[in-house]
Amino acid sequence: MTKLSPDPAWLAGLRAAASQPPLRARVPLWAGDAVIGSVEPEFLSQIASKPIQGLRSTLQKVEYDGALGWCLTGDVTAGLDALARALQEAGLAHVWRNEQLAVTDAQGARLGTVERAVVRPLGIATQAVHLVGATRNGRVWVQQRAFDKPNDPGLWDTLMGGMIAATDTRQQALVRETWEEAGLALAALQDVAHGGRVSLRRPSADGQGAGYLVEHIDWYHCTVPEGQAPVNQDGEVARFALLDQRELLSKMQRGEFTLEAALILAAWFESL
Repeated sequence: MTKLSPDPAWLAGLRAAASQPPLRARVPLWAGDAVIGSVEPEFLSQIASKPIQGLRSTLQKVEYDGALGWCLTGDVTAGLDALARALQEAGLAHVWRNEQLAVTDAQGARLGTVERAVVRPLGIATQAVHLVGATRNGRVWVQQRAFDKPNDPGLWDTLMGGMIAATDTRQQALVRETWEEAGLALAALQDVAHGGRVSLRRPSADGQGAGYLVEHIDWYHCTVPEGQAPVNQDGEVARFALLDQRELLSKMQRGEFTLEAALILAAWFESL
């Protein structure tokens, strides 16, 4: 089989799209003396005086080490919960998921958790997993995202992709998301291996355009055995398709895939 490779100019544009500075200046969001995110300078002024229990006592506008920013004092999870509820009340949160994500410092130490709906407005980094599933003859399983999803509706994606919840390890998220999205038991797949990591930093429309996406995605690849086919379990997938590599690459380069899926699949092509 002839090795296929993404067009270099297209790939350069894709990588540039995944690494963009904020549209406007941002200032640090601290928890104690650890930076946990970033916000536009006056973004939190919109909610700082709201009568949300615990908000006024935990959220402060400060100057720290010569830099202006916002700081949460006390328990990180409790403070972020009060902040999230205030942002929701003000219409500045994304779709509320009742899903907690881990919040870490720059060294990766876990400090607390936060509602998923506010991670982009607060510039908090998230972690995710994706799975590229191919057959023995080289064709690749992909999913089309449901048309009612809040992010990238109707675009194509890898076989599975999802955020790592605060309750999960990376391996647990891989197992859970593979079943929920594709109805496949990870243990029944073959040659499952870590492929690499891709990171995205770019402006987000969340928070009425004041959001900034920071996400680190560990992607895996596997062989889907003959006779097994993905079947969605959680209602978040419109359909699956089994594509040959030429068709897959063509759809990627026509912009039919999410940015993160295109980055991951481009890396997978390069690894072949």
